[in-house]
Amino acid sequence: MSELMFPTPEPEPRPDRLRPEPAPALLITAFGEPAPQGSKTLMPNGRMVEASSKLEPWRDAVASYTMVARSRVRGWRPLTGPIEVSMVFTLARPRSHYGTGANAGKLRPSAPLRPHSTPDLDKLARATGDALKKGLAYKDDALVVGFRTLAKHYPEDHSWVADVLHKPGCVIRLWPLTAQGDQ
Repeated sequence: MSELMFPTPEPEPRPDRLRPEPAPALLITAFGEPAPQGSKTLMPNGRMVEASSKLEPWRDAVASYTMVARSRVRGWRPLTGPIEVSMVFTLARPRSHYGTGANAGKLRPSAPLRPHSTPDLDKLARATGDALKKGLAYKDDALVVGFRTLAKHYPEDHSWVADVLHKPGCVIRLWPLTAQGDQ
């Protein structure tokens, strides 16, 4: 009886939810071992250096793949306004996730579905963001105002999760925002 007296209104379709997501201005697929930025080590001479020796090779790889992606976009200029970014990192599984002997190559039942330990996702994003600036995707990483996707996965997810690669790396998408706040 209460249904007749107080019907639940159907939600009205929102036009902003019905639009297909626009294509990103730049799509970058960077292969290599994602490395975090942020942890520092104090050297005996008092200088601070990045703790990860893998950081520079990762930044160089992202910058190089960014330059390749830019070359495929006619008239590309580094973005200068607010940007939303998507970064989906694919990390190699540790050998400890696999069995040994007759079970070599098989995932252990106890292996986690997603990477939930180091490297920290925010530190991966920081290193990758700096590399995008180095690769001239944008003028300054301070222009990033939001993340549409920020995730880390293992390669086994590549056939069913968007932007997950079959080997370590990252898929990066950049959307410049218009005056209306979206593209």
